[in-house]
Amino acid sequence: MAPKPCLTVVTLGVTDMKASIRFYEALGFARRAKATGEQVAFFDAGSAVLALYPWDKLAEDATLWDQPRPQAFRGMTLAWNRSNPAEVDEAMAHALSAGARLLKEPHETFYGGYSGYFTDPDGHPWEIVCAPGVDVQGDGRVQLGD
Repeated sequence: MAPKPCLTVVTLGVTDMKASIRFYEALGFARRAKATGEQVAFFDAGSAVLALYPWDKLAEDATLWDQPRPQAFRGMTLAWNRSNPAEVDEAMAHALSAGARLLKEPHETFYGGYSGYFTDPDGHPWEIVCAPGVDVQGDGRVQLGD
């Protein structure tokens, strides 16, 4: 029997560890395992861990080229689900005050949700969204229907 997969850590390659650590702390993620200093940074992200690691070292570790750095869409986004449009607006204002760059203002979506996008200091895109069928628990974790 095959092991059941489970997403446990998302690691982002970053250019400036100090700036990225400050950004994610200002966004409200709680840093853990601080003994790693600026070599790698780990943040509590609910049921998973968000990690930051120098871009070039992450590419080397994964045996991938680190140049040229992509300026175009990378084919993935991170998401922060909220319960309603007002919470999306509040979270977006908070992200922008923490140093995020606005990609797309929060707006009503074609599927009946409400969503907007920002990027972190290295251009990693984040969506802040409330969506039908996604129940956001009190601790921020999401519950999906069948």
